[in-house]
Amino acid sequence: MKRVVITGMGALTPIGNNLNDYWNALINGESGAGPITKFDASNFKTQFACEVKGFDPQQYFERNEARKYDIFVQYAVAAADEAIAQAKINFDKLDRNRIGVIWGSGDGGVDTFEDQMQAWYQGDGQPRFNPYFVPKRIINMASGVISIRHGLKGVNYSTSSACSASNTAIIDAFNYIQWGKADMMITGGSEGSVSVTSIGGFNASKALSTRNDDPKTASRPFDQTRDGFVLGEGAGALVLESLDHALARGANIIAEVASGAMAADAYHLTATHPEGEGAVRGMRLALEDAGISPDEIDYINVHATSTPVGDESEIKAVETVFGADTKANISATKSMTGHLLGGAGAIEAIACVQAVVNDIVPPTINTSQIDEKFNPNFNFTLGKAQKRTVNYALSNTFGFGGHIACSIFKKYKA
Repeated sequence: MKRVVITGMGALTPIGNNLNDYWNALINGESGAGPITKFDASNFKTQFACEVKGFDPQQYFERNEARKYDIFVQYAVAAADEAIAQAKINFDKLDRNRIGVIWGSGDGGVDTFEDQMQAWYQGDGQPRFNPYFVPKRIINMASGVISIRHGLKGVNYSTSSACSASNTAIIDAFNYIQWGKADMMITGGSEGSVSVTSIGGFNASKALSTRNDDPKTASRPFDQTRDGFVLGEGAGALVLESLDHALARGANIIAEVASGAMAADAYHLTATHPEGEGAVRGMRLALEDAGISPDEIDYINVHATSTPVGDESEIKAVETVFGADTKANISATKSMTGHLLGGAGAIEAIACVQAVVNDIVPPTINTSQIDEKFNPNFNFTLGKAQKRTVNYALSNTFGFGGHIACSIFKKYKA
């Protein structure tokens, strides 16, 4: 098995439109939540979200080209371009046949679908559909556009495993390189789902916070008063390559991917198993794949969306795997970014990598009263970032349908 390293990262998030801004906002505990600006949400139970702010697609596309792509693809290209630039890749000097793209998204072109359906129902009954309607809305188009943009001819597809989609993509990319079937992969995920149907649908299922009077404190994982997640949007990208390929081209190695594992709850359409059985399997498989013991994990970036049931089942799973006396830091960065759905795993993987590189654990904000059901000895990294040596960081993501994806990142040592 080949060793797999990270040589570039890019982020477009509700708290920063590039990697450095995102990381600085994370460690400073900034919230990206605010009133929804993308549509009139005044009649919805939830009227706020974590939106990307100040994004200009014309920084990446000509005006006519941008119109071909849904916002989730535009976000994907922006994050991928930053990761590729950080990795200092000259594709002309590399074998493009062995460089691929695996990208995750849960909703795909939901904005495009809404816009086209609205135009249809408000029209005169004549089928005047946009010729780009189908390619704009399908989930695989992000990986396709990144591939076309850079002429990358290796393995190319998109993962759709709900809120674990981009972590699934990262794990798949890691595996292809481990197996020697690719030299380099552009991977990550994106979502542009701050939309009428997303807010309306999640409201109907009572999944979203309705703390409209104070959006910035609405996402409060582990708190006794948590009442649901805050919807987010954006993208995260990573450049993965085999260690020998990175060394051969003189790349700067940021960190190493230690392992990735997937499992299933096989329990319910939307709810996690009450005892976190799938999460337990996923985390144990990731530890086994990395060849490390639970006490070697220094930081766990938990899925923790701030829902009453989900947070409880995950913390039960963490205690089952790591023990009641674990010294690992635990934090929920969704308290700042909101929940990017299919893009969540990508920006949370980046948070883990940055923690490993900088030996700083980003905080969980807004949480003041830890649920009495949770172990009071756990370090939930409340309020402020904490400095500590982070040799290994674990990223958990779980998706509707019972999808479990867990990845581990570690310091690079030659």
